[in-house]
Amino acid sequence: MYKTRGNKGLFDQEFTNERLSVMGNPLEAISKVIDFEMFRKSLESKLLNTNKKNNAGAKPYDVVMLFKIMILQRYYGLGDSQVEYQILDRSSFKTFLGLETGDKVPDEKTVWSFRERVTKTGLVEELFEQFTSFLEKKELIFNEGQMVDASFTVAPRQRNTREENKRIKNGEGDDLWNDKPNKKSHKDIDARWTKKNGETFYGYKNHAKVDTKSKFINTYTVTDASVHDSQALDNLLTKKDKDQDLHADSAYTGEEQDKIIAKYKMKNKVHEKGYRNKPLTKQQKESNTKKSKIRARVEHVFGFMEQSMNGLVLKSVGLVRATGIIGLINLTYNLFRYEQIKKLKITY
Repeated sequence: MYKTRGNKGLFDQEFTNERLSVMGNPLEAISKVIDFEMFRKSLESKLLNTNKKNNAGAKPYDVVMLFKIMILQRYYGLGDSQVEYQILDRSSFKTFLGLETGDKVPDEKTVWSFRERVTKTGLVEELFEQFTSFLEKKELIFNEGQMVDASFTVAPRQRNTREENKRIKNGEGDDLWNDKPNKKSHKDIDARWTKKNGETFYGYKNHAKVDTKSKFINTYTVTDASVHDSQALDNLLTKKDKDQDLHADSAYTGEEQDKIIAKYKMKNKVHEKGYRNKPLTKQQKESNTKKSKIRARVEHVFGFMEQSMNGLVLKSVGLVRATGIIGLINLTYNLFRYEQIKKLKITY
């Protein structure tokens, strides 16, 4: 009466992989265009103990595989326990990581420990720069124009008293909860509250400079959420930006920002801003409209992070971890942007 079930064939897994490929498997797609072995030397030099006198003890998990688990977490928005579960459950995850059914899967503590080492050693920044160099060699960082913008990255909200919040805001947070070390380890004294367009946010900001043509992020910096977008401008621009157009919204307008743009000898294409009793002229409005056609491309970057990467959310505590994780988010975006360019055969 019904189709049979429960029978396992010799080629069932191969058939499943083929169906996933036809339906669109992003992990298979990225594996076809990116050789993650390019990151091995950096990972091993920073994370492996090369001074061991003998081979006693358990062997570590492969560092490239663990790094790919970090990419899975950032792309799918998974916590440590969830990513362990999904690797055990999903054949596409196993294939991406090069695991077979009988292989041992890293548990959530191993994943957490690896991420701690990657973020605290500054290795994320090194890996990001390494992939940026790869893109430059592929002539995909054109340096014909740059866009800057920032996006909120939400952190877990804290339950503090008014006095505790006041001391944190005054930079005295490190003196709190010293008699309760376990509680202190869960307290974020670096994240901040802010408001924008009537909405309240708590956490950090991802400030990024993006190539106008290819939409790759080529530099970034991380601050708490209360820092104004324009305050990070000097940390985003470099000598390589000389003679390029700089596109940004009106948040980057001001005398101080003009000086920074001039310091790096860039062409100022920042949106002009109207003020009380001094509204924009018709000519200025038309100029802003023209600039928007290019500047709006930066929204595509953060839009991909919000929609395809399940939002900009942190589950960590502190600026150091936030910087590492946001760096991983930016690197993951660049990896998938590269796959998209290769898939669509975009030429410039």
